[in-house]
Amino acid sequence: MPKVIVLDDLAQEGLDLLASAKGFQFDVRTGLQGDELRQVLTEYDGAICRSGVNLTSDVLEGNRRLKAIVRAGVGTDNIDKSAATRSGIVVMNTPAGNTLSTAEQTITLMLALSRNVAPAYQSLIDGRWDRKKYMGTQVAGKTLGVVGLGRIGLAVAQRAHALEMNVVGCDPFMSNDRALELGIDMIETVDAMLPIVDYLTVHTPLTDETSNLIGVEQLEIIKPGIRLINCARGGIYNEDALLQGLDSGRIAGVALDVFAEEPCVDSGLFGKPGVLCTPHLGASTEEAQTQVAVEAVGLVTDYLANGTIRHAVNVAPLDAKTIDSLRGYLDVAYRMGRLMAGILSGGAKSCRIIYQGEIAGRDTKVLTAALAVGLLENALEDEVNLVNAELILRERGIDLTTEASSKMGALRSSLTVELVTGQIKHQATGTVFGESMPRLVAIDDYRLESYLDGCMLIFTHKDVPGIIGSVGTICGQHGVNIGQMAVGRAGDQQGGDAIGVLNLDGEPSTEALDDIRRLESISGARVIHLPLAGELPVWLQS
Repeated sequence: MPKVIVLDDLAQEGLDLLASAKGFQFDVRTGLQGDELRQVLTEYDGAICRSGVNLTSDVLEGNRRLKAIVRAGVGTDNIDKSAATRSGIVVMNTPAGNTLSTAEQTITLMLALSRNVAPAYQSLIDGRWDRKKYMGTQVAGKTLGVVGLGRIGLAVAQRAHALEMNVVGCDPFMSNDRALELGIDMIETVDAMLPIVDYLTVHTPLTDETSNLIGVEQLEIIKPGIRLINCARGGIYNEDALLQGLDSGRIAGVALDVFAEEPCVDSGLFGKPGVLCTPHLGASTEEAQTQVAVEAVGLVTDYLANGTIRHAVNVAPLDAKTIDSLRGYLDVAYRMGRLMAGILSGGAKSCRIIYQGEIAGRDTKVLTAALAVGLLENALEDEVNLVNAELILRERGIDLTTEASSKMGALRSSLTVELVTGQIKHQATGTVFGESMPRLVAIDDYRLESYLDGCMLIFTHKDVPGIIGSVGTICGQHGVNIGQMAVGRAGDQQGGDAIGVLNLDGEPSTEALDDIRRLESISGARVIHLPLAGELPVWLQS
């Protein structure tokens, strides 16, 4: 008889459903940690948790019994998914359960911030009647910027429309046509959005690209009097920059439900005029907790009883034989998706994938899914996997097509990705050397041979003497070591356009990038982050 352990407080409806599940035993044991948690988990087949327990590698490694962990909620940061995968444990989550509650929390904070609800109530508690002091502003007719148009971002936009707000959005994987259908005007970058929005809310994961999305530099370009809301992840807004913006008057209000370090009970923002903070309450509604609890119980019992996997975040829906036979190209497809996401400068309209050579006769559908995962995984709050990635692309109005040709070119096998954004087309070709060495062999019109890993500095330039040395000198001056280098020309003629790709051992500073961009022959430079060499996504690990 399968046994399930509940490691965090769970809504009673979920416990009742678990109690009524025929053929199952369950126990509720909260507050476990360390060796005690490790030992207890060896006695159960399935586990349900929220965010209170930390399922680290030390806790999971070597567990021979546990088969599934279900997170009653979205975020799985408290679960070491690599360790779970190595131990053969499926990790699943409940991505839809808290969508409406988090969207409502965002709207609540926006309205309460606009009408000074918290300080006005406090004035009454203090025995004061200060009507003039707490003059507010209405949201109708104002412009709301929404960064990240996943489930929650779209739910917020829908509610903002009901409040008669103008909504603009920033999401590289939402087509303009689809956005227009939803009444959202798309803007290519967050920085381009900042001078025109009265309110800004973010609904993205915390990644290298979204960390400190609002920092000190952005204070110079924001619309004076802007109000900022964050119910997504702490760290997307730089809290020191928020303080500076409030003190200077550039920012009129800040509402945070999440913080860079949690629990957070001591912040310079607390008690400051124009600030409203709550202790990560986005999903804290009875309805949301009931929904995620019921869904979590259904996931764990379905898997243990029938082997059904839904909303898995660490395993691919593939058999081991298929993974082994395609591992190298699954890896390169995933990395090419990550690369193209970094190159993308605006809302994608279409994505075309061309398979050529021997690989064209293999299971290209799963390769397409792997590439789609790479494209999307750092852009969405929701977990993206081989099952849902293609569907998410199409739901966002992005036309996804594939072509296959068994005719070999210069390479035995290759895959080419074309992304169209408005009138601009970006193209890149990747391949595998040997069995497991992913390589970039072309980007736009440039032919080259570059490693597809780590911190990549990609710059376009005139093909003139000394430019590579100048870039290298700047990297050296800023303490950044170059691990690998590749250069390529657009054609065979000297003196035309060229491209350079440097694999760096460290992150170049903003100052270093600015110095490179100021070189006379440089026309553009950007940094793209890929997994390190040999680092595989959890669904590709043995």
